[in-house]
Amino acid sequence: MAARRRRPGNGGGRRAWVAEQHDHGFLSDGGEMGARLRSFGWAGFPAASPEHWPLALRSAVGLMLGSRFPMFLLWGEGGACLYNDAYIPMLGCRHPAALGRRFQDIWPEAWPEIGPLIRRAYAGEATFFQDFPLTLERNGAPEQTWFTFSYSPLRDAEGRIPGMFCAAVETTGKMLAEAALRAREAELRQLNETLERQVAERTRERDRVWRNTQDLLAVLDADGIFRAANPAWTTILGYAPAEVVGRGLPDFLHPEDAAPTRESLLRAAPGAAQQFENRFRHRDGEYRWFSWRAVPEGELLYASGRHITAEKQRAAELELAQDALRQSQKMEAVGQLTGGIAHDFNNLLQGIIGSLDLVRKRLDGGRAAESGRFVDAAAASAQRAAALTHRLLAFARRQPLDPRPVRVNALVASMEELLRRTLGERIALEFVLGGGLWLTRCDQNQLESALLNLAINARDAMPAGGRLTIETANAHLDSTYAAQLRDVKPGQYVCLSVTDTGTGMTPDVAERAFDPFFTTKPIGQGTGLGLSMIYGFTRQSEGYARIYSEFGQGTTVKLYLPRFRGEGEVEEALPELSPAHQAEDGETVLVVEDEPVVRGLMLEVLHELGYRALEAADGLAELDILRSRRRIDLLLTDIGLPGLNGRQLAEAAREARPGLKVLFMTGYAENATLASGFLEPGMAMITKPFAMEHMATRVREMMETPGPTPAA
Repeated sequence: MAARRRRPGNGGGRRAWVAEQHDHGFLSDGGEMGARLRSFGWAGFPAASPEHWPLALRSAVGLMLGSRFPMFLLWGEGGACLYNDAYIPMLGCRHPAALGRRFQDIWPEAWPEIGPLIRRAYAGEATFFQDFPLTLERNGAPEQTWFTFSYSPLRDAEGRIPGMFCAAVETTGKMLAEAALRAREAELRQLNETLERQVAERTRERDRVWRNTQDLLAVLDADGIFRAANPAWTTILGYAPAEVVGRGLPDFLHPEDAAPTRESLLRAAPGAAQQFENRFRHRDGEYRWFSWRAVPEGELLYASGRHITAEKQRAAELELAQDALRQSQKMEAVGQLTGGIAHDFNNLLQGIIGSLDLVRKRLDGGRAAESGRFVDAAAASAQRAAALTHRLLAFARRQPLDPRPVRVNALVASMEELLRRTLGERIALEFVLGGGLWLTRCDQNQLESALLNLAINARDAMPAGGRLTIETANAHLDSTYAAQLRDVKPGQYVCLSVTDTGTGMTPDVAERAFDPFFTTKPIGQGTGLGLSMIYGFTRQSEGYARIYSEFGQGTTVKLYLPRFRGEGEVEEALPELSPAHQAEDGETVLVVEDEPVVRGLMLEVLHELGYRALEAADGLAELDILRSRRRIDLLLTDIGLPGLNGRQLAEAAREARPGLKVLFMTGYAENATLASGFLEPGMAMITKPFAMEHMATRVREMMETPGPTPAA
């Protein structure tokens, strides 16, 4: 057995024991705080230096320094503080100055809550607190903290309580996490309640739609069996919903439509609408036409059918009576609509672009303090709006094209970077540019737009990636080939083709692809104008377009543009306002424009150039001015005026002032306005939107050109 250690006696053993107690060995394993305690100046500490500490204090300090649990103790009446390494993070910036100081001096902000607890420990009462909240300033700013701790009295050999001992752990992170969790559970509860309300509202809305819609609504399973039908089946086909549920599609379909309908449903992708048409049998035995949209979701198919029998009958009658004119009439009807839109839109554009011209002129001349960044932003928006107008008019075949000699290879090469950014990394782009390619004559901007549109269509047809090939070549169409196609003239053409490896088209879709507003894309993802615009552009450029497609294999679109045998041109910069635009000898211009912003801009420019500018908002007001004795050298009038239009106004003006020069403005395409004999001698036209410098140039040219000789 191990020898029992001797208790200290009166001899040498007692002296050895005293020497051992005077040693600082109990501080040797205390880490950073042990080292600080060994080197600390103990003057003023309630128990002087460690070699004179009582056994209770030495034991408590030894226990504290050897523990990895955050601990501190207070000793003496003032409560001087000693602590271990694990307690240092709780002190923050108060360490190491806290060593040996009173607790109320270390934590003055916490003393009102902690002081009574410490006094209870000094009174002999041990306490324990869990997640005790305290607001502390440990790093220069108040912060909310929580602690779990116990306070225990420290007794000396005589049973007195000269100090207290604390073991503590900070639970701030846990409390904050729990609070965040409770808060999150409360967003979630509110969100669930909101969702429940929304679901209930949507359910009521759906039920109302289900009951009141005039379209057939149905839910079918994977075997084509009807699981639900709305009341419209009764009003349109004569069947009660209960008579439909449980029966299959073949019970209602026209026999000729069974196979095409089955193929359409097989092609339907989850979440994507599939469109198709078929005939359903009425209770009286007759068949009715319906246009269906079907969306598969899980094991069910949700379908809505619009009754189109009357539309089909009208289409059949039109097909029989006017097959040859159907496409051109359709394009002209839409052209009238887009032409009107373009007129109003171009008036707005004129105000934007004209304002920007004047503002920038003042900025360049140091006459205004406004920032030019607003000008640049507005100018960019105006140009985009102008481009949209041109695209609409191109689709309608009535846009003011600017045909010039175009080198198609150079145009395609210049768009390579834009096309690669548009297509993305999943589409491999390949160019096959023919050598010795002829020139063609067309609007370069419209050709760029057409190529970009075709590339975007091809990208959308290859959602999983693929290859896009852009090819150019010279083509000669002989009379035999041209005779097989409608409105195609034999001759030499430049061919631009775009080929993709995408989903392709069925023959019926390919046949309708150039129709305006026809699209196979979901609602909101396609307008049906893209290919129509391309078709209109090529036809207006005296060319034509063809589609070659195979379902599941890909599509090729070819644009044929007539060969141009002249030389290429160098694009000229727009003229700028200069002394050459200045008026001479009191020249006077009468401006007639019903749009006040546009009218004000033109008057401003004319005044700055030295002209005497008169104004009128409509034809009647203008006639009053023309009948006066004022000098008028030029009539500058919009064509689309309310009441008297610009052409009628010009005729009335020349009755009052024979030989008056007239400069027309129009927001429509110039070639849509100019009929045979529209412009007489001494008349010219300018198309909106135009730069103010361009208007000033045309006015100056009109002033310097001799006017027409009045009729005798």
